[in-house]
Amino acid sequence: MNKSLTRSIGFWLLLVLSAASAAVGGWIISGQIGTMTTTLADGTATGVEVYVGQSLVVVGAALLGAGVLGILLAVALTAVRALIPTAAPVVVEPIDWTAEADSTLDETPAATTDAPVVDADSEPEAVVVEPETAPTR
Repeated sequence: MNKSLTRSIGFWLLLVLSAASAAVGGWIISGQIGTMTTTLADGTATGVEVYVGQSLVVVGAALLGAGVLGILLAVALTAVRALIPTAAPVVVEPIDWTAEADSTLDETPAATTDAPVVDADSEPEAVVVEPETAPTR
């Protein structure tokens, strides 16, 4: 998978899951606070509604906080991505397959040096160096 595609999927996954977490947390909080307020105001509140309701409000607050934090992180990643320079795209011209072949490319260049041509499969010749004789006195 392409690296930039993986980053893009990860970014959108972070953003969507953060928004979902914040929405679920807000829904839990508003539902429990509404139930607790109604039952406490009319005097019909039970221990389950009050004490369990408080615990569910805490769970909803944790989900809401995680969602908001994830959304802020996604915004920060967008800002950082905007600051990092991207490489300019390379423009490549399409190949014209109908054009005639350039005859200068088919020619082999002439040898410009007097160096001997060595076959790759042949073994190199041994070079024997004769020592110089020192003059005697």
